[in-house]
Amino acid sequence: MGFLLGLVIGIAVGLALIVAFVRSENARSMSRSQLATTIAAFARMTVDDSRKILPPEYYPSWLTWLNLHLTKIWPYVNDAASELIRASVEPILEQYRPTILSSLKFSKFTLGTVAPQFTGVSVIEDAGDGITMELEMQWDGNPSIILDIKTRLGVGLPVQVKNIGFTGIFRLIFKPLVDEFPCFGAICYSLRQKKKLDFTLKVVGGDTSSIPGLSAAIEGTIRDAIEDSITWPVRKVIPILPGDYSDLELKPVGILEVKLVQAKELTNKDIIGKSDPFAVLYIRPLRERMKTSKTINNQLNPVWNEHFEFIVEDVSTQNLVVKVYDDEGLQSAELLGCAQRDNKNRGQVHLELLYCPFGMKNGLTNPFASNSSMTSLEKVFKSAEGNEAVENGLQVKSRKSEVIVRGVLSVTVISAEDLPAADLMGKADPYVVLIMKKTETKNQTRVVNDSLNPVWNQTFDFVVEDGLHDMLILEVWEHDTFGKDYMGRCIMTLTRVILEGEFKDSFQVDGAKSGKLNLHLKWTPKPIYRDS
Repeated sequence: MGFLLGLVIGIAVGLALIVAFVRSENARSMSRSQLATTIAAFARMTVDDSRKILPPEYYPSWLTWLNLHLTKIWPYVNDAASELIRASVEPILEQYRPTILSSLKFSKFTLGTVAPQFTGVSVIEDAGDGITMELEMQWDGNPSIILDIKTRLGVGLPVQVKNIGFTGIFRLIFKPLVDEFPCFGAICYSLRQKKKLDFTLKVVGGDTSSIPGLSAAIEGTIRDAIEDSITWPVRKVIPILPGDYSDLELKPVGILEVKLVQAKELTNKDIIGKSDPFAVLYIRPLRERMKTSKTINNQLNPVWNEHFEFIVEDVSTQNLVVKVYDDEGLQSAELLGCAQRDNKNRGQVHLELLYCPFGMKNGLTNPFASNSSMTSLEKVFKSAEGNEAVENGLQVKSRKSEVIVRGVLSVTVISAEDLPAADLMGKADPYVVLIMKKTETKNQTRVVNDSLNPVWNQTFDFVVEDGLHDMLILEVWEHDTFGKDYMGRCIMTLTRVILEGEFKDSFQVDGAKSGKLNLHLKWTPKPIYRDS
């Protein structure tokens, strides 16, 4: 009996211990999961996030320690950094030297006695083979910087750079991680974001306004030099341990091809007439990399149909910027709008983008497929000397990144819906004019009388010699006894029909109060014959 009682008690105690152990492990597991989630959230924090939750008086002790010791050693850092910056920036200043100057060099360069202060920090995940840290730095310094400039007229002027105020985020990359001290092979540094850069220019013993345009030219040169020499994705690599770190250096990773199609409903800045818009496009705001379209005079809905190529060095952080200006002739152009400026409606810009990474195999991908995020034709080809490929009417010539698509475009103008009334009876007599942009080949539907919902069902064929660089314009007109009245238009590139081969869709009539065109488009590749 005693043995049986002891067995029951032993089993009960054992079960109780097991239940307690399981509950304890579950609690520990939940605690570890919550801690991991919290740590992951902190790892994703940006510099601005850290500043919001940690005001200056609560900065991490090591950040306070860093600022304190940087202040202490600043006199020594100033000497070394001043010489390093002078040696690296001066050649870039000369490269961007304004044409009105014959020489632009430093006669004096010291960073002064005020050390910069670090005001925020974040750590970015780097796939396990490195550590990336971003530090926000603020500097209201008292440097002594004097530029020795000489004009084309032989006049020499010492120009002082004063009242510098700078706030920006520097990116530090410690990579690769190694087993020996200090545990990383090299450091890369770059200016990730320039939030503020203020300074004034003063001629020693005079005023820069004495020479028209001088101050603006020098200021632009300084800003361009900063953009080119240190702003991300540019990075400076400092080897710490012996090794090959060429993979950390800045290098192109692909080409972004941009087709600037058109703009719609731009803001009118002119008192008399309409704006004369042109577009400026860039990824990095460097003079030799910025592209400018032609100017379309007196037009708020310009059609450019122009193509540009841009070098891409960092797919994850670089952006395409499009700015549209009003050409003011001899005066400075006025900004009409920018794709990255704000959310105010200043009009629309229609672009087609094609990103071609280096090192990919030949192929053709449909960007309109559901699993693709691109907005244009993806062409990828292998640039081997003398190599030429022909696929589905697509001819690729390796001497230049040249893709020529030839074929026949069949356009069926099916009908229109809800066109605006054009006469006193509330009706219209519409017809459609079809135009190929490059060749200016035209066709025209018949007139449908007294209808706001006309049906045509007419098909027109166009021989197209360069499909990727052409576009189709469909203009809707009102037939009048005494002439004709413009109602609106649809503009489309041929990218989609080339990729899909055939499709049917409805298109809004731009410029009209209402209405849309129902179209059926079909692409028949034109055979390419090569000499045997």
